Amino acid sequence: MSDAAQQVEQHSDRTSNEDEEQTSDDERRTRRRERRIAAYRSAERVLARPGFLGTLRERLALLDSAQGLYDLDEPADIYGNGVVEALEEKVAGLLGKEAAAFFPTGTMTQQVALRCWAGRTGSPTVALHALAHPEVHERNAFSQVSGLRPVRVTSEPRLPTADEVRGFEEPFGALMLELPLRDAGFVLPSWEELTELVEAARERDAVVHFDGARLWESTVHFGRPLDEIADLADSVYVSFYKSLDGFGGAALAGPKTLIDEAKTWRHRYGGQIFQQFPTVLSALAGLERELPRLPGYVAHARVVADALREGFAAAGVPWMRVHPEVPHTNEFQVWLPYDPDVLAEAAARHGEETGTLLFADSWDPKGPGLAVTEVYVRAAGLEWTADDVKAAVAEFVSRLAEEAGKAEAVGTAEAVGTAGATSK
Repeated sequence: MSDAAQQVEQHSDRTSNEDEEQTSDDERRTRRRERRIAAYRSAERVLARPGFLGTLRERLALLDSAQGLYDLDEPADIYGNGVVEALEEKVAGLLGKEAAAFFPTGTMTQQVALRCWAGRTGSPTVALHALAHPEVHERNAFSQVSGLRPVRVTSEPRLPTADEVRGFEEPFGALMLELPLRDAGFVLPSWEELTELVEAARERDAVVHFDGARLWESTVHFGRPLDEIADLADSVYVSFYKSLDGFGGAALAGPKTLIDEAKTWRHRYGGQIFQQFPTVLSALAGLERELPRLPGYVAHARVVADALREGFAAAGVPWMRVHPEVPHTNEFQVWLPYDPDVLAEAAARHGEETGTLLFADSWDPKGPGLAVTEVYVRAAGLEWTADDVKAAVAEFVSRLAEEAGKAEAVGTAEAVGTAGATSK
């Protein structure tokens, strides 16, 4: 065999091995997710029961009392009229804006909003955080689809500061602020910091757009009603499923001229869907039922966070972190000094063996022997006392110790095997 042929064959072997390893990793992630969801569904006690993990029957039950939300004897919507317009009007009122437009997805909503602002400001440049949702989770949609140019003001795990906006080295037409900033730990600035941040953008003749997918949860932290918070921004995007448990959908609120143009672009982007009444009715249900309960969820999330800290300390875990220390919303992060696979196994076993699932989300690596997960507190979590949380922590830690011991034994055996092979 020629040298060239040998190189091709070796490259093919390496590629095949890499593909097998990737497939294996993907399969492991899929199996772990399926197991986690199964543990959640079978658990008698959880801190939150997000509707999107329910069965079709359970999801359809959300509309059982739709009669009180809208006149069901009215004609069904066609291309955005009727019940869709009713939802748009309600959202505009809640956020104190002139008008609102319903969209099928948040990704589409924000592309359209910032494209419209780019036409008005004359600049396609959007200043945002490095952890902003479009940057991390939307496959570069701003630049690839909408001709926008995102620039990162900061990558620190907090919202940008007014000084960072004032001192940013290039011009921009819009400043997009994610409130709360999910991937940094559902964090919010103080009210004073937010107002200064908005003023700094105005000083640079930029418009301000709020990525408010979870803005509904922010009123407790800011100590302000929704319309006063939204009033700081020129436009606001909100989601109907992330906090409100709807089937999906989003809305853009702002000046009527902007919303009229946004509806035109909504059609061009494929968002002018023939009928949307199931999703819209679920959004109305969320506004009616979940929105008033969110402040209570936020308050109880702080009780849960304190109990988690006390529980892990009592169980002898050397270090743990709740971030933010006092949760800004009803969602927050928990950091633990263990391998994510060990934590995932301990969490699943805890749910399967006790019927109580303390950590229902995935664990992501944050460095050697360090992982983070997200904790959500909703209606189901209100049933937990601080003592309940501490007891669940003790049960989880006992399984965590067992799994960590197994992992250490495997690591030692592999190290011995490697040393033996090397000595030969």
